[in-house]
Amino acid sequence: MRPVSPELISPRSPRVAAARRLGKRNFRGKERLFLAEGPQAVREAAGYGDMLVELFATVEAAERYADIVGAAREVGARVHLAADAVIEDISTTVTPQGLVGVCRFLDTPFDEILAARPKLVAVLAHVRDPGNAGTVLRCADAAGAEAVVLTDASVDLYNPKAVRASVGSLFHLPVAVGVPVERAVAGLREAGVRVLAADGAGEDDLDTELDAGTMGGPTAWVFGNEAWGLPEETRALTDAVLRVPIHGKAESLNLATAAAVCLYASARAQRAAGGCRSVTES
Repeated sequence: MRPVSPELISPRSPRVAAARRLGKRNFRGKERLFLAEGPQAVREAAGYGDMLVELFATVEAAERYADIVGAAREVGARVHLAADAVIEDISTTVTPQGLVGVCRFLDTPFDEILAARPKLVAVLAHVRDPGNAGTVLRCADAAGAEAVVLTDASVDLYNPKAVRASVGSLFHLPVAVGVPVERAVAGLREAGVRVLAADGAGEDDLDTELDAGTMGGPTAWVFGNEAWGLPEETRALTDAVLRVPIHGKAESLNLATAAAVCLYASARAQRAAGGCRSVTES
């Protein structure tokens, strides 16, 4: 069989340059496009309707992940076989996996999230680290949350590090972006959702709330900045401020771990007898 050669061999190609620019926020916002790197993210993008616009793949990756390349073609994405140097130029990782997709923005208007009457929501307020944002999104997805909201003071959802850290969860549940925290809290309350702040300054802890049996209803968790938590004015907006109990000698939990604990606690309470979710609900 005749060996296959890459069609894109130069990082100077206009096609490559256009993709490379999506590593910067201002270009992402202007084009309303972002990068999804690696087989998992590209596979999820290809399964999300016409979300995947373009795919760059090394010859080796195209052979290894022929199913992903085929799925990309089926949804109408342009597929380019590219030299390793081209993938390295586009990618924002130190060790690229040979696949880089260009995807359309997919955030959901906040009003649509409210109209769906969500039962479990994660609100990221003042979260600045993209890896943390992506990991919390992944935790929310795993816990069965029905939406994630990023406030206007939080990191860009489409930052490549945030997209990678979500490991495909970005494509699984509605995410609203740029919502003022006051609007987020007020809107969720109007939709019948109890809003809880997760913060070390809380007078009560998660165990106390669970023991009281008050976590079975629709709930939104507000998570704050990695270093300084939530400001007082944000905590004051919520219905209660709860801390995650530390039973051992650890000083604290990082943001993503605390978010996972809170979201799973709510998910468990909601699925218990008397909660707002049926135990048979997927």
